[in-house]
Amino acid sequence: MSSINWNDGQLINFGQGDTATCNGNLNNGQLYCLFFYNAAGNDASTTVDVVWSNSQPPVQVTVPGTTQNQGLAALCFVNGSQTNTVSAAITGGNQGAKLQAFICSVKMPIDTQGINNKQLNLDGQPQSFDKFTRYFAVPESHWYSARIQSNINQFTSVQFTESEAQVYIVNKLVNPSNVIKYAGDSEKHVTIQTSDTQSISFNLQGNGTQLVWVNADSAQNSDTASISVQSLSAVYKENLALAASSIEYA
Repeated sequence: MSSINWNDGQLINFGQGDTATCNGNLNNGQLYCLFFYNAAGNDASTTVDVVWSNSQPPVQVTVPGTTQNQGLAALCFVNGSQTNTVSAAITGGNQGAKLQAFICSVKMPIDTQGINNKQLNLDGQPQSFDKFTRYFAVPESHWYSARIQSNINQFTSVQFTESEAQVYIVNKLVNPSNVIKYAGDSEKHVTIQTSDTQSISFNLQGNGTQLVWVNADSAQNSDTASISVQSLSAVYKENLALAASSIEYA
């Protein structure tokens, strides 16, 4: 049994009887998500108690059982405007439990060791979206077109802005409510968008602030997954240039 300093939101390993605490490091006005992966060598599910308030009961998050580290993440959203501290505990009843977890937002994790923390090129080219990948970018103040693709059922990822999050689920088969939980009023700041096909497309508007995209799925489910974001302004400018060129040579 141990107490883990989780102030940097870093990727941690913790098990039965352990408590990880991020103490006073959540920012007002910012939305966070705790990502939990089952890393036990058996197929038993694990219950995590997420404490965010002294006056409200813990949020219980069930992390699905798996073997060989191949499960998808269970998520718990937390609103930094309601608390600056959050902790996650695996109680003694979860015999043999072992989890990997990290905290994500536009700020976290501050310590990215073990996380593929990379800038996303906004050129429309598909980029691999592997497990433990966190992409970041600062789109300019115009519209962009984004696309997430996977040939695996229920592929899940999360997009963060400062105070909101969008959960994107490709090839949706089941209701995701069993693995997505909310502390306090955080559910009001989360939108879930699903697709019944192998890709999901959406538009986003840049405003000079950072966006973050995080894979919430398993290693084997991420083998063929990709993400791409393209500036629609660039396409518009290119079309104008082509039109001007055609007029010039007409």
